Parts: sequence; structure tokens; C-alpha cells
Amino acid sequence: MSTLQAMTCSMSWRTAVYTSDKDDKSLLSRAEDTVRLSKLRHKPCFLGFLNEREQFILNDYFAGRGLNISYFGGYENAQRKILGSYDDDLLPDDYPVEKVCFGFKRFDKLGHRDFLGALMGLGIERDCIGDIIVGDESAICFVKSEIADYIRSQIFKIGRAGVKLISESECDVSFEQQFDELVFTVSSMRLDVIVAAITGLSRDKTASLITSGKVMVNYSESKNVSHFLRQDDILTIRGKGKYIIKGQSGLTKKGRLKINIEHYR
Repeated sequence: MSTLQAMTCSMSWRTAVYTSDKDDKSLLSRAEDTVRLSKLRHKPCFLGFLNEREQFILNDYFAGRGLNISYFGGYENAQRKILGSYDDDLLPDDYPVEKVCFGFKRFDKLGHRDFLGALMGLGIERDCIGDIIVGDESAICFVKSEIADYIRSQIFKIGRAGVKLISESECDVSFEQQFDELVFTVSSMRLDVIVAAITGLSRDKTASLITSGKVMVNYSESKNVSHFLRQDDILTIRGKGKYIIKGQSGLTKKGRLKINIEHYR
């Protein structure tokens, strides 16, 4: 049996975990193709941009396979990243990521949604667009290198606001992810208990929120109200944002848990 056949056979049992979702199944297939082509061609191959849920799925899917897979999105803490596969370690410059920088007037108050809408309005697929970081008067769009010049030649307005191309040195944005540090006192680490503490909703309304599919744990929908959360679990609540369970910091005199949670701004 060849190395590629062995790799495919060893992966195949994991496919069943994700095949209930058509998009997940497609993601796994495209990722396998990327790894296969890299080995056949003896050169780096890339897939993406991938969102955090897709990265989580692929990390789980390829776990223990001994494959040299890495991610990069243009800067250290990028949320959307390109998957790279190669026998040797890949450097940031190896990835097909390019920055397109825009300047605009402060009073136009442009945001992420405005820039994303303009890019997709050009017919660009979502997986060709990485993070978009917007400041008061400038923005950086991380995109696949192959479409960077096309974007530069097409975008002169975002909505009704005029924009201009600027250099990266002229772009004043922050790449640092901001968090709010939160502390809650709860009776247990059950999902419904933690969601109720974060949202301030009653247990009944919290249960309805969870069972209706509006809560995700580690980027996967979780409808089990009694699911127990652990340190470093990532909790996403529709309409409320994303949170990281940082762990417990002790007990109250009544035996209740003190837990630390970080909220993505």
C-alpha cells in the first residue's frame, strides 16, 4: 500500500464524525486533496482562507497523522487563516497572502461589514478573503495574492464613501485582539448554567437558546444543556459574542464555583 493510500485509509474513519454536514464533508475532501497534491508534487499547497471553526475541524481530523500542516493569515493572531501543507516548515512569506490597504475619511465611519460587502460584491469568494481590520481612517484587507491587484483596480468606493489605496505604513490599525475579563459565580460547569450567567437569562430561556441551535462549543453546535464545559473551551452565543473559558479561580463559602471567562470584543 502506498503512503497516500495508507494516509487516506487512516483518515477515512474520522470522516463519519463530520459527514452529517455537507459543508464539513466538502471541507474535509478539499483538505485531503491539498495534502495529497503537496505530496505528489513535492511542493507547498494551500487551502483557505478558513474560519476558526474550519481550522478546529481540520486540526481534529488530521490529529495524530504526522502530517506537516500549518496555518497563517497574514499576521500572528489572525482569525481567518490559510492551511499550508508541505514536508518542510513553511515561512510566512511562503503563504499566498497579500495586504490591500485603504484610507478613508473619519466621518464616513466605515466598518468590517462595509469592506467585506464591497469585496464580495466584486464576485470574490469568501475563502479568498481573510481578516479585515478597520481603524478610524484606514483598513487592511488580507486577501489571496492572486486577487490583490484585481481588488486594487476595482475598489474606489465603499458604499457611498470614497476610499483610496494607501501603503501599509500609512495604515493605522491595531492587530491586537481585545478581551474583557469576566468573573462569574456558578453552581456548576454545565453549559446551561454558564450561558445563563453570561446572558443574564433565566434557565428556561437559556435552555431554549441552546436547544434552538444558537450556542456553539468549540465552533460546533451544541444542543445538550447538560454538556460540561472545560478550561479553554470556546463558547459562541448568537447575538452575544464569543467567550473563552479560562478556568476556575476558587470556591465561595457556599461551595459555588468562581470561574474566569474572556469575552472577545
